[in-house]
Amino acid sequence: MGFWNNLFGKKQKAEILKHDLSWLGWDMHNHLLPGIDDGSPDLETSVRLVKGLKDLGIKHAVATPHVMHGVHNNNPVTIKEAYQKLTSALKEEDVTFDLHYSAEYMIDDQLAELIRTNNLCPLPNKCMLIEMSYLSESKALFQTIKDIQEKGYQPILAHPERYNYYHQNFKVFKEIKKAGCLLQLNVLSVSRYYGEHVKSAALMLIKSGMYDLVGTDMHHERHLRAIKEVLTKYNLEELLKGNAIQNRTLFGKQDDLSLAI
Repeated sequence: MGFWNNLFGKKQKAEILKHDLSWLGWDMHNHLLPGIDDGSPDLETSVRLVKGLKDLGIKHAVATPHVMHGVHNNNPVTIKEAYQKLTSALKEEDVTFDLHYSAEYMIDDQLAELIRTNNLCPLPNKCMLIEMSYLSESKALFQTIKDIQEKGYQPILAHPERYNYYHQNFKVFKEIKKAGCLLQLNVLSVSRYYGEHVKSAALMLIKSGMYDLVGTDMHHERHLRAIKEVLTKYNLEELLKGNAIQNRTLFGKQDDLSLAI
């Protein structure tokens, strides 16, 4: 019960051993690639963020820039170009890191066509990371899950705890899981970084053993500092012990579309 008391308590103990994410192995959700979404703005920042992941114990990562119609109009070509720039910079800096690339797909008015034409940049082992607006539920969620599966991909819903419109409807998470979609937790959601309601939703899902994957969703150095603070306070591996986290097993093999350095 100590972990739950720490998470909900008003006071934190000053001396708590720092933990890391080495047990996770892979960070499968982040915005490390330079200059193509609301994540890292340039190569210098990207290199610092990669070094930050290494400090957290992460040795492997899949960069997942946003694909969002009219906002972040990325495609496999733009993503690969940014990836190649970053891997070249890492080599020049003599930073050894196993980096791959994919995308985080917003369920919007263009996604159905991208799926239909298979114009996608999937995660390793034919997984596909999707998200919804924080403002309103996508009525196409379950159809999108079905469409992704029919193309032979495994859908993963990013940070379900952050969709405020589901906070009073816990059964929808069970329905999403029953439809065959995996759920991914953001590291920062176990703190108050996104707000108390998000934290409460995350802890409820954790207690129910609903999470399949964990990602940093790191966009910038503020996120990196906040993640380090979380890991100073909480043993995330212990907190998630009732959840079948699949980062290592699902992404342990390289995908043909991604190159490691």
